[in-house]
Amino acid sequence: MFLPGDVVEDVCAAVIENLHAEIPVSQAFAHFEGHFQLPVSSLDLTRYVGLVLIDGLSGASERLMEKIGDHSDVLFVGGAAGDDMKFRKTYVCAAGEAHTDAAVLLLLRLKNGFDILKTQSFLPTGKRLVATQVDEARRMVIQFDGKPALQAYAEAIGARPRGVPDHFMDRPLGLMINGEPFVRSPQRIDGNSMVFYCQIKEGMHLEVLKGTDIVADTRAALAARKSALGHISGLIDFHCILRTLELRSEKRCDEYGSIFSGIPAIGFSTYGEEYLGHMNQTSTMLLFR
Repeated sequence: MFLPGDVVEDVCAAVIENLHAEIPVSQAFAHFEGHFQLPVSSLDLTRYVGLVLIDGLSGASERLMEKIGDHSDVLFVGGAAGDDMKFRKTYVCAAGEAHTDAAVLLLLRLKNGFDILKTQSFLPTGKRLVATQVDEARRMVIQFDGKPALQAYAEAIGARPRGVPDHFMDRPLGLMINGEPFVRSPQRIDGNSMVFYCQIKEGMHLEVLKGTDIVADTRAALAARKSALGHISGLIDFHCILRTLELRSEKRCDEYGSIFSGIPAIGFSTYGEEYLGHMNQTSTMLLFR
C-alpha cells in the first residue's frame, strides 16, 4: 500500500492569486524558505520537487512557469485545471478553499528522491513553420512564414483550409528541444489566423508533428524509466484532456489505465501540462522513488 508519508517528508503550499495581474512568485518562494528554514538556492535538487496547479482558463501558465524558472532551479511539474470541456470557469484548491484566476504551488521534500517523465505520442514530419506574426496574449498565430497562418498550416499538412480542424488532434506543432517535441496544439481558426492552446512566440521555429500510439508509447516510456530507476513507489500523472478525448474515442481508456498496474497512481485530465514550460497533448508525471 502506498501512502504519501512513505515518500514525502514535508510539504508546503502557497496560493498565488490574481494571475491576470503581476504574478508574485517571489512571495511564494519566501513562504517556502520560511517553512523549510532554508534559502531556495541551497535546496537539494534531488530531494525537493515542486507541484504546480493552475486555473486552466487563466491564460497565465506560460508567465507563471517563466517566473518559477527565474526564481529557482527546483523542478516543478503539474497541470492546468479543467471543467470537462465547458471552458467556463476552472478552480484550484488549497487548505479547503477554492480559487479561480489563481495557482497553487507546492514544494515537497522527499525521502528517496524522484524523477519526472514527460511523454507525448508524436513524431516530427520534417515540415517546419516559423511564426512570423503572433498575438502572444491571445495565443494566436497570425502568420507562418509570412503567409496567413491558416494557409501556411494547411499547405504544410496537405489539407484544404476548410478541412484543417479535422487534423488538429493528429497534426499539432512542436517546439523541438534536443530532438524532443514540446507540443503546441491548435484550438480553433479565427479568420485566417490560428488560436492555440499554448503560447507561440514570434520567430519560433516549429515542426509539424504526426500522431502515434498513446498506449504503446506511454507503456514503453514508463517501462524504460522503471527499468532505469529499479523501483517506482507511486506517481502523479498530469494527463492532457486531448489525450483523454483520443483514448475515449478509440475506447482505450481501460487499456491506458492498465499501463500503471502495480504502481500506485493518481492524476487528472489537464487543460495543459507544466514542466520547464507549458505544453499540450502530453503527460507530465512525477515519479516517486
